[in-house]
Amino acid sequence: MTIHWCGTGLSAIPGLRRLIENGREVTVWNRTVEKAEEAVGDLTKDIRAFSLNELAEALKPGDIAVSMLPGDLHVPVAKLCLENGAHFVSSSYIAPEIKALDDAFKEAGLACVNEIGLDPGIDHLMAHWLVADYRASDAYDAGNKLSFISYCGGVPKIPNPFRYKFSWSPLGVLKALRSPSKSIKDGQPYDVARPWDAISSYDAPLQKPESFEVYPNRDSLPFMEDYKFDPAWDVDLFVRGTLRLNGWADAWKDVFAEVETLEGDAGDARLKEMSDQFWDENSYDEGEPDRVIMCVALKAHKDGADAYHKTYVMDAWGDDRGTAMARLVSTPVSLAIDMVLDGKAPAGVTAATADPELIETWMGHVKELAQHVAVVDHTA
Repeated sequence: MTIHWCGTGLSAIPGLRRLIENGREVTVWNRTVEKAEEAVGDLTKDIRAFSLNELAEALKPGDIAVSMLPGDLHVPVAKLCLENGAHFVSSSYIAPEIKALDDAFKEAGLACVNEIGLDPGIDHLMAHWLVADYRASDAYDAGNKLSFISYCGGVPKIPNPFRYKFSWSPLGVLKALRSPSKSIKDGQPYDVARPWDAISSYDAPLQKPESFEVYPNRDSLPFMEDYKFDPAWDVDLFVRGTLRLNGWADAWKDVFAEVETLEGDAGDARLKEMSDQFWDENSYDEGEPDRVIMCVALKAHKDGADAYHKTYVMDAWGDDRGTAMARLVSTPVSLAIDMVLDGKAPAGVTAATADPELIETWMGHVKELAQHVAVVDHTA
């Protein structure tokens, strides 16, 4: 079984190197061979120029194709896997086009594992753990009022005036600012057209408590089912969102105002200009540490008091191993590949595992990757 790792961008390298160093049979594919050679050429010579046609020729039954490529290539690679009897792994969100392949992957007995990076990925593991812990606790009562939050953010370890730095092109971040979100607030659907319309403050229970700015992103609602929330539960708050340094909203207020006005081809061209400018002014310097903070919490309220309230927290930053972002995105991907190779991945389209034993094992790895990981019990 050969692992075909496609894409050697900045967030892909630690997990890829882990697989090769562990003796896995890996073929590395990248659109620019030289960049892949810089990243892993000291470990392997099996590095090839990526193309769908070449990948199709190389894929054999039982192989695994890993897409760390731009999002528009995930579906074509997944379809190649189906055509060639291979498994598929990606860290990205499950797009509708991927979800539509679920029956085909099941019928073929093949795994299609997604959402197994940092966010989405580690956040799912924390959420699954919390829900299982709550269900097993003495505090569990189907009538409790529940609040769930999941916030993650990559920020500079050394704050800058812009309150943010970029590891790669800012264009994706700028485009995300135009995206609406869906969540639950005060027991009702909470639809937000733009992130800056819903920025609030969050006190994170880290080793040294720290406050951040947070806002909801994407559509949180499908994750209630993914996290095994009972439809009968009384959910007051359910939000998955983004975490930023305090002062971010003020530093970006002119960006928000302009992004709101951009339309059509001219708007896209202006976004590209802004992206290039931000990259010049606010990209990470060589060796400068990044930081990743993740807080996932579940609270159950009963008779005017908190019956259950725990937060799974992680704080990580760049060190001599490289960036925190790269470690935390790509290492879980490599663990998912191990799961497939070990025959523990179910057939069909799935996200990060809810299996308690695997969660314990994988979070053990996360504790080695991050500088601080803990479950904080607020009722103790």
